[in-house]
Amino acid sequence: MANVLVIDDEQSVRRAIEDCLVLENHTVDLAADGKEGLQHASENNYDIIFCDIKMPQMDGMEVLEKIMETSPEVPVIMISAHGNIETAVEAIKKGAFDFIEKPFDLQRVLVTARNALDKKNLITETKTLKKKISSKHQMIGESAAIKKVKNIIDKVASTDARILIVGKNGTGKEVVARWLYEKSNRNNAPFVEVNCAAIPSELIESELFGHEKGAFTSAIKQRKGKFEQADGGTIFLDEIGDMSLSAQAKVLRALQENKINRVGSDKDIDVNVRVIAATNKDMNEEIKKNNFREDLYHRLSVIIIHVPTLDERKEDIPLLVKYFIEQTCGEQAISKKDISDEAIEELQKMSWRGNIRELRNVIERLVILSGETIGKDDINAYVRPL
Repeated sequence: MANVLVIDDEQSVRRAIEDCLVLENHTVDLAADGKEGLQHASENNYDIIFCDIKMPQMDGMEVLEKIMETSPEVPVIMISAHGNIETAVEAIKKGAFDFIEKPFDLQRVLVTARNALDKKNLITETKTLKKKISSKHQMIGESAAIKKVKNIIDKVASTDARILIVGKNGTGKEVVARWLYEKSNRNNAPFVEVNCAAIPSELIESELFGHEKGAFTSAIKQRKGKFEQADGGTIFLDEIGDMSLSAQAKVLRALQENKINRVGSDKDIDVNVRVIAATNKDMNEEIKKNNFREDLYHRLSVIIIHVPTLDERKEDIPLLVKYFIEQTCGEQAISKKDISDEAIEELQKMSWRGNIRELRNVIERLVILSGETIGKDDINAYVRPL
């Protein structure tokens, strides 16, 4: 069932559309002119709006523009007795979902309304999904160390500068990369993540740049690599310190020329990709050991973001703990739990070699094993012995 607004100066048209939609169990509001329609639209949340193009006092195209300014996600279906291709094209360009000519077939009205509602539902579901995705990558904390990271992100996210994120395992380097992406101008384009440490050295080039059919024994068909998949968007090269030297040479060329070659091909493929890399290694040491190319390092490290360890930001532990408790209770379908101040103090006294990741696992354990309130005794029973 949808909430629908019909704006038309002809009462017979308004009533016909209303009768048609009510049969489908939709709720329908009626407006006799553009001003009344806009007032309804400002006071109510509609799933679909029908709007006549030619009306006294306010032209339907003007109504469409104002609705698009305030509620661009609402499908607007334009209707007119004087329709032509030019009018329809103009309406679509201004944001209309569809265009129906008078006299119209009521079946067409129903089909168009169903299609419009499907679009509205899809937009809503997509927003919900994005919100869920974003909630997995929250940067929790108000310490000076984490504020410094947030400040750098705000300064560089909207640029295309290449960024190297450095920090120990479990500090949240992926979260920083996600924040950079979501705050960037490329956040509607792909975000492609590559864990360089998890891919065998003999396969890393194919994974990054793709391959042609027959390039090697198991290459039974052509395959696009991660750089091509990320074209127009962002590629996140996690644990880049583990990348092979031969793959490093190709990545360097991709950064220098914005071109790649698939394995088994000499054809250049243009790519427009923002590169964010991360590592838990001391890159200066890796360069000294000839494990990493110095020229590639300088290409990647236009901006360097150091992610602090949890031990460097222990004042954030209370916020992190409460966030992880709420998250775990939701994921495990457990009633909301509290934690005592004494328990939090005990957690702050501990050393966290595994950083945020270790804290997250400890809190999950405490939520599952403890009572309604996590206390100091629970810390001693379920954390310290381990």
